[in-house]
Amino acid sequence: MLRFMPVGDSQTIGSAGEHTWRYRMWRHLCATYDGPFTLVGPRETLYDPRTDAPTSYAYAEPGFPRAHLAGWGEGWLHMAPLVEDAVRRGRADVLLVALGLIDLGFYTNPEQTADNVRAFVAAARRADPHVRMVVLPVVPNVRAATDASFGEQVTAFNELLAKTLADLDEPGSPLLLASLPASYDLHTDTYDGTHPNASGEHKLAAAFANAMHQAWGLGEPYAG
Repeated sequence: MLRFMPVGDSQTIGSAGEHTWRYRMWRHLCATYDGPFTLVGPRETLYDPRTDAPTSYAYAEPGFPRAHLAGWGEGWLHMAPLVEDAVRRGRADVLLVALGLIDLGFYTNPEQTADNVRAFVAAARRADPHVRMVVLPVVPNVRAATDASFGEQVTAFNELLAKTLADLDEPGSPLLLASLPASYDLHTDTYDGTHPNASGEHKLAAAFANAMHQAWGLGEPYAG
């Protein structure tokens, strides 16, 4: 059984009524991965705007393994202390990680955020020295597009992220940097300039799926 653990912020946890890219990934793997697999993690809920808390189970399609380690407003800073226990308890084999926007927006500069990436990787490996990770760079949002200073921080962090993952990569515990979706459009792939709508969910799932297929031969290219 191959166990995938989605790790992320609001783009990953999703909101009440959404499918989430986690669901899109699960559907893709069901169609293309030849072997048993599941999604694991200590959480299952969606964010509920009515309660301003992760209290909703109202998935657009609830019939899939909804486990994850994602949180609205949480970043590398928040997940680094949680990932060791989550990997150990969930026996996660592959982490699908999309973090960084919240860190840069509210908590840490690019260099500090990269330090938290290192802490996250070290903690995950304490739980499983052979854990694999696929990491998505920060997908620029509307703030990055309209605030030049913030946009520069996102670019600087994504460059640091690539270097950090290359530095920490090990044959027995590979760290794979996914590519940003080339066609991702804030106007058509998000509902508010940050959070993915249905087409955005597909493109985020595709970024992870295509990286794993190209680097590891896992599954097939994402077909949508």
